[in-house]
Amino acid sequence: MPYFMDRHNLEDSTAAEVAAAHLRDLEIQDDYGVNFLTYWYDHTTNSGFCLVEAPSADVANKVHEEAHGMVANKIIPVDKETVGHFMGSMEDPTQRPEGATSGFRAIFFSDIEGSTAMTQRLGDDESIRLLGIHDAIVRTALGENAGREVKHTGDGIMASFSSVTDALGCAIAVQRALAEHRSANPDEEVRVRIGVGAGEPVSQDDDLFGAAVQLASRLCDQGDAGDIVVSSVVREMAIGKKFEFSDFEEVEPKGFPDPVRVCLVRWE
Repeated sequence: MPYFMDRHNLEDSTAAEVAAAHLRDLEIQDDYGVNFLTYWYDHTTNSGFCLVEAPSADVANKVHEEAHGMVANKIIPVDKETVGHFMGSMEDPTQRPEGATSGFRAIFFSDIEGSTAMTQRLGDDESIRLLGIHDAIVRTALGENAGREVKHTGDGIMASFSSVTDALGCAIAVQRALAEHRSANPDEEVRVRIGVGAGEPVSQDDDLFGAAVQLASRLCDQGDAGDIVVSSVVREMAIGKKFEFSDFEEVEPKGFPDPVRVCLVRWE
């Protein structure tokens, strides 16, 4: 099949939003017999460029239209190798391995609400046993939804995903499994809040750092037991995936200069 390169004038889109759009292209490209190889984002001009193998330019643009509506302003046939010489790396930036220094991630935090009070009330041994129930449920959900545990935070787990869909699926699976456990074991109250953000964290020594991680942690702090709190970027990236959300509200996360729009995932 021929190769095409397109250009998008993106106005106010962020790098995370462009990455999300590319991931949505990948999710439906097989329906059209199209192969999006990679993309480039120029933040100085807010322009995006996609390299795609497709039957025609119209078919390639049709994928954009269905996936996210950000159709190309221009698309031309190209030679793949020539594009590589001019544009640099042909690696898909959303598919970098976890050991890379950067790349798109959905970031997940769980937190047992009132863990300190729980320890004071129940004692160390019983609190550790209930923490083990949380850990087992979260780790099972991670395994079923392509998640990677980054670290244990003492009263929760931080994890990363290459897909927002997987991160939300994991969060819902955790809350449902915990609800089922409480129903079957009313004396074992393990109530958890979850925050999910998205962006391009910095990776070092198998850990993740940066504003995207800090925001996901603050989103978790905003929730109550049973909540899944997500940023506006996460909700926008989940368009068409049949998740249900509450209305947006603005919050002021600690350490962030501006209010952030958040909403809840409806899972019950």
